[in-house]
Amino acid sequence: MLEIENDPADLARPALITADQLASMLQISTRTVWRLKSAGQLPKPVEVGGSVRWRAEEVHNWINQGCPRTAERDNPAGRK
Repeated sequence: MLEIENDPADLARPALITADQLASMLQISTRTVWRLKSAGQLPKPVEVGGSVRWRAEEVHNWINQGCPRTAERDNPAGRK
């Protein structure tokens, strides 16, 4: 039987975040979050029951990489 150990600190952090939470993290407006999403400049969100959410871990990784634009993220060597 597979046992999963849960770290209480992990349980306190949400796996998915809302546009409002993302805006707060980035210190931008929610409207700017939606504009950046439309432009493909944010990590790809997921839809949960018709609601848009971002994976918190992907957002943190994206921030740690310097918030690269989609083209840079998909093609880091700059190849065409």
